[in-house]
Amino acid sequence: MAAIFKREFKSYFQSVIGWLFIAVTLCLYGLYFVVYNLSYGYAYISYSLSAITFIFLITVPVLTMRVFAEERNKKTDQLILTSPVSLGKIVFAKFLAMVAVFSIAIAVIALSPLLLRAFGSVPLKESYVAILGFWLYGVTCIAIGTFVSSLTESQVISAVITFGLLFLGYMMGGITNLISTSGNVLTKILGCYDLTAHLDKFCSGVLDLTGIVYYVSVTVLFLFLTAQSIQKRRWSMSRKKIGLGVFSTGMVVFGIAVAVVLNLAVGTLPSTLTQVDVTNEKLYTITKDTKDYLADLKEDVTIYVLSAKSSLESQDTTLSAMLEKYKDTSSHISVVYKDPKVYPQFYTNYTDTAPSANSLIVEGANRSKVVDYSDLYETSVDYSTYSQQTTGYDGEGQLTSAIAYVENENMPVVYEITGHGETELSGSFSEAIEKANIDVSQLTLLKEDSIPDDAEAVIINGPTSDFSADDAKKVSDYLAAGGKAFITVTYTDKELPNFESILAEYQIQLGKGMVVEQDKNSYYQNPFYLLPAIASSEWTSSVSGSYIFAPYCRGIVHPATEEDADISYTDLLTSSSTSFAKTDVANMASYDKEDGDVDGPFVIGLEAEKKVDDDNTTKLFVFASTTMFSDDADQMVSGSNAKLFSSCVSSFAGDEDGSSIVIPVKEYDTAKVTVSSMTVILAAVGFVVVLPLVLLGTGIGIWAVRRKK
Repeated sequence: MAAIFKREFKSYFQSVIGWLFIAVTLCLYGLYFVVYNLSYGYAYISYSLSAITFIFLITVPVLTMRVFAEERNKKTDQLILTSPVSLGKIVFAKFLAMVAVFSIAIAVIALSPLLLRAFGSVPLKESYVAILGFWLYGVTCIAIGTFVSSLTESQVISAVITFGLLFLGYMMGGITNLISTSGNVLTKILGCYDLTAHLDKFCSGVLDLTGIVYYVSVTVLFLFLTAQSIQKRRWSMSRKKIGLGVFSTGMVVFGIAVAVVLNLAVGTLPSTLTQVDVTNEKLYTITKDTKDYLADLKEDVTIYVLSAKSSLESQDTTLSAMLEKYKDTSSHISVVYKDPKVYPQFYTNYTDTAPSANSLIVEGANRSKVVDYSDLYETSVDYSTYSQQTTGYDGEGQLTSAIAYVENENMPVVYEITGHGETELSGSFSEAIEKANIDVSQLTLLKEDSIPDDAEAVIINGPTSDFSADDAKKVSDYLAAGGKAFITVTYTDKELPNFESILAEYQIQLGKGMVVEQDKNSYYQNPFYLLPAIASSEWTSSVSGSYIFAPYCRGIVHPATEEDADISYTDLLTSSSTSFAKTDVANMASYDKEDGDVDGPFVIGLEAEKKVDDDNTTKLFVFASTTMFSDDADQMVSGSNAKLFSSCVSSFAGDEDGSSIVIPVKEYDTAKVTVSSMTVILAAVGFVVVLPLVLLGTGIGIWAVRRKK
């Protein structure tokens, strides 16, 4: 067997075929690597690998066409049939020789992630899982080509048929969708020959056991068929040989059945056992909080997906994998696909407005909730190019929140106080509250005797006119009884003594003027546009390592927290030590410090707590800028302001029933490699031109020398 392997492997490099195969593979990969990874700066090798999967349609037929067809044409196949080495070993040795040739190209490709690391951060685990999937796919294609070569003595026919079979496997996903998007028996049968479906998972950052089993089983099956195809040529039309033929046919059927049953059995295993998430963001892993919540489910929940299953799997592997995780985690979770083409009016049972494709409808015992597909992904605007970019995945956060919503009838209520020129919460911040399953109602204090008893908290968002003494008292009384509040202040020339008296009861004072930053690292474009330092705390953990954008801030002052003090303070955001407050903004001549300006640093955001009794504690979040809780400001820091807001407000809600569980958005690793233009040009010349030509020239040279001999 070893001798056959060595002979076959050597033969590929004594002719042009082996050199040509490696040269074409590396040339095409190099082209996409230069464009995607070096020029565009993408750190993911999977982009390039996914783009060149079609290459096997061209290279594999050339590599495999001669392996048995040539011997059959020259009648040397009789030596195989009479060889003392078993036929299975001969087939396997020849196959391994071709795999070895292919693996040389893969070994060179495997160096590219390490090369890319010289220019930036590269997710190595994802890269090598993608390379593994690409290698398995290629090996399977080689096994198919080996089988076809055993069927004919013509190398041309072998190459054409191999191309046809590989093209069929490459396009099978699209073919099954054309037959039926909702799936049927025929599409399931045809889907067994979808060669690229599992590769997509590998390229998405999932080490998939079902994919490994699939490619290995299909490879073994076609090698078995190859051996049976050669074996049958021993037989003449005698009664005994007919009996052997029937036996061989039975073995073929048995081999196919074993492969199908094995894949079906592995496919029934929960995804928690068959998939390993190697992405840096853990996109395909649900958090412990979600697992714990699902483990405590008492009622059945149905997740309706407004898409055909096959369509979703091809369009969004992240969402489809996540749904499988939910289903496998809890027996109370079921996932049902409703193809809009088959059920165009299904959504009308739950909403009057048609959700976008791939949206989710979560239905529980008490009620239902629509999760639009657009809400599953977080986006931001790149103001240098004014292009929209996807920056995070919120599928788990939205879905877990929806399940909690439909499982619980009574949601906590937060009142947004109005009537004093307050700024209404904008889209991102309203969505953050909704995600936390908190009902928000507007409250005009003038019309109420007091803050309603069902209030979990109140929001006072930047009043521009003063509270009446009566309104201020209603808020103070509510807080004194252990209430909670989220308060922002805005810069204004007006005096707001009644409003400020609410804060004064907790020894919180608002500084005069507007905070100016002198540290260039602590502001963005304008010294009034603060990027405050973020303190480490429970409430800021979600924005650790990010920026908070806080324009037009007033300074907040509070006493130091004493060990035995009634009130404790936790600074969340602070300005730099070189900051100061410009007290006469209307008449300022420059951003320079002037007489009357007040030295910093200042607190920009804080938490204050005062224990009322054993069961009640007053809690306040106070922030020095109302503008920071606007969509425009939030977009400047890719949603960090909304995350801080969500963390603070969601803490108000009682979570005895888990209804207010909040799962943070999974941020995409947006790190890119930075490569100079000259390096890109040199790499393009080296990878796409020089290396392939050297390989091809070497092959032609060796072939020419051998031919002369």
